[in-house]
Amino acid sequence: MKSTELLETQHRKVEALFKRLDRSDGDAAGALVELADNLAAHMAIEQETFYPAAVEADEKLISESLEEHSLAELALKRLLHTDPTDSAFKARVTALCELIQHHVEEEEKELFPKAEKLFGAEKSAQMCAEMQARFEEVLEEGHDSVLPKGMTKTTADSSRPKRSSGGGKRTGSSQHQARRH
Repeated sequence: MKSTELLETQHRKVEALFKRLDRSDGDAAGALVELADNLAAHMAIEQETFYPAAVEADEKLISESLEEHSLAELALKRLLHTDPTDSAFKARVTALCELIQHHVEEEEKELFPKAEKLFGAEKSAQMCAEMQARFEEVLEEGHDSVLPKGMTKTTADSSRPKRSSGGGKRTGSSQHQARRH
């Protein structure tokens, strides 16, 4: 199997997990952990093996892909720290899914063909075996083994209106106070 075929198979798995998470009512937490583990393992093998080998194919696209991974990590960590019953949960699932969809489309249409041309069949197959082994290792250890610590909140969290027991939004100085912290 080629390295890009492995990555494309993992892309389809992540897409299916997003659909499962979007549909899940009772077990959103379980679906989220499975998504986080698969997504983190996938990003790890791209960053550790695939991107360094493919940088000659398209350095600009690799650089953009790494930035998208950074954004995906932040979005994933925020999602993992969001209660599935919170009104922000579905919005965060959607935002992360859209980021990943854009990323996948660029990789599959632009980067992968260039990388395969650069690698050749033998190198691609060797990389595939290495990436599969590392993927399984990270999947077994879980997403916490590769996602950086910290940074689960952003300024957008401080700006999000809080609902009181009466269902109203904070007003006036309490909104300003929340933004300062």
